[in-house]
Amino acid sequence: MTKLFRVLNSLPYIMVGVLIISACSKSKNPTSTDAGSVSTVTGMPYNEEGGFQVADFSGQPDGPNLVFIEGGRTVLGSFEEDLLNTHDNVERTVTVASFYMDETEIANIHWLEYMFAVQRDSSEEAFKASMPDTTVWASELAYNDPYVDHYLRYPGFRFFPVVGISWKQAVSYSDWRTSVVNKKLAEDAGIQIPEDGGRIPLESGAVLPNYRLPSESEWEYAAYALIGTQWLDENQTQKRLYPWDGHALRNPYGNQMGFFLGNFKRGRGDYAGIAGKLNDGAMITDYIYSFPPNDFGLYNMAGNVNEWVYDVYRPLSFRDFDDLNPLRRDGFLDEAKGYDKKGFQTLIDDHVRVYKGGSWKDVAYWLSPGTRRFLEEDSCTATIGFRCAMIRAGTNY
Repeated sequence: MTKLFRVLNSLPYIMVGVLIISACSKSKNPTSTDAGSVSTVTGMPYNEEGGFQVADFSGQPDGPNLVFIEGGRTVLGSFEEDLLNTHDNVERTVTVASFYMDETEIANIHWLEYMFAVQRDSSEEAFKASMPDTTVWASELAYNDPYVDHYLRYPGFRFFPVVGISWKQAVSYSDWRTSVVNKKLAEDAGIQIPEDGGRIPLESGAVLPNYRLPSESEWEYAAYALIGTQWLDENQTQKRLYPWDGHALRNPYGNQMGFFLGNFKRGRGDYAGIAGKLNDGAMITDYIYSFPPNDFGLYNMAGNVNEWVYDVYRPLSFRDFDDLNPLRRDGFLDEAKGYDKKGFQTLIDDHVRVYKGGSWKDVAYWLSPGTRRFLEEDSCTATIGFRCAMIRAGTNY
């Protein structure tokens, strides 16, 4: 030790700094973003010709339109009075891992972009399968013909949520979006893309995990957005009935005071208020950036359109779920044969999917994130759209 100090005292201060930094760097443990140049278990060098290649990595790339949702422990379930007496979303404590979610619903312009790509790159059959059902607007007892003809394609509706989309179509869109976004990320990173359009290696660190529909628990957790209600150590001052504070549907602040915070139906025949004072300003759907976002920065998590989630519907899923990242993907523990669909006593089978959030045509009851309904996965309506989600890879929270 004495000899070391003598050596240090004889060197200029700059050299001392270099020695200290060098000593520190030698003791630094490898990480995902700084794996080092040599394997810590074999001693073999990385990235030599013909050897094991370790790509540079600075974290998961930013996906277009995605907002980071920090996960954690929460109480999911409906905090509304169970008016339908379904008891299908009883409160329970779960943990949801961090993930990403679209800040807006998928809009008509996004779907038209998808249809263009499918028509250019795929078969006529695939193109027809990608087309929304615009007849969902039609009614024998109403003049909704302009929406049938114009809602999807007219430029004025470009950034309104796409509707007439089945759950299956939403899943196909998510797959296409993954491919397109990752192809561009790979090109920007100088990665050679397989000629057959095959998988771009995740090991490159330049591409994203799959876009997909959110699970019901992810969607509900993101909608409540309880990050703004923390107090002291892991205490929350309040729950929420809607994606905003309080039990009211109107904005209590600023020059928007008194205006509704979501697009919904106030009562029979009342979709928007009266002329000269159109309260929510929307007789049908509305601009995807309308109304204030919730605390996660997500728009229209209540109202505008309902949104597909991944889960198969079962009335008692809350009893069967794991309490970490709950998801129901099939009839496990609650088989479809236990439901009398053939006898027309139920609509439940393994091909009905949950949708959530309330729409322009729903009363306020359905705006509460804990409420849930279901529809066949190949069906669609003028009140259901969707948004995508994505895992946060390479993290334990």
